[in-house]
Amino acid sequence: MTVFATLGPAGSNHDYVTRRYLRFHNLERANIELFAQFDAAFEHLVGGQVDYLVQVAVHPSVASCVATFRGRAHLVDAFIGPSQPMAVLTRTDVERPRSLGLQPATRDYCDVSRWETLVAEPSTVDVAQGLVDGKYDSGITLSRFATEHEALLRVDENIGQVSDPWLVFSARPPAAEGLQIWPNSPAALQFRELLERPSRGR
Repeated sequence: MTVFATLGPAGSNHDYVTRRYLRFHNLERANIELFAQFDAAFEHLVGGQVDYLVQVAVHPSVASCVATFRGRAHLVDAFIGPSQPMAVLTRTDVERPRSLGLQPATRDYCDVSRWETLVAEPSTVDVAQGLVDGKYDSGITLSRFATEHEALLRVDENIGQVSDPWLVFSARPPAAEGLQIWPNSPAALQFRELLERPSRGR
């Protein structure tokens, strides 16, 4: 059975996007193993316990993972994928929020200077749990948690879906060498339009 590793917990954007990626490739029967940290996931990849690893390119650990596991973890695919809808949620019993929970990659999704204290969490799902537990007043997390906890959480700011680049790693290097480009990428289609557009005379 093919196993894909990615960041947990269940219901996170990594889990969500990885499942969509598997559906696209008709790999619904593949297993997904969720990890709390990417360094552990990469160790399982190079150790042969998992076959592939999916990581969002904006995750703070990307540079260190690529450097640490170079020559052992090989980039074999990249794609663009939207996240689940996101929002700034605040506890309904808080009138003036002073603290904000967030996954570090989401820090610039809104103006965080409004909060006196920022608390980093491993995932947006952990942020939601922190809100429910009263760990902080507000959090950047998935919009659906406002519906799931409507008596406890309110939406203060809608962020919506965020499209990110995603990376897929394997312990096996790609068959081809050198520059490998997605020939029908959104950019490639725009380039074709440019080339087909009549040049403007002077």
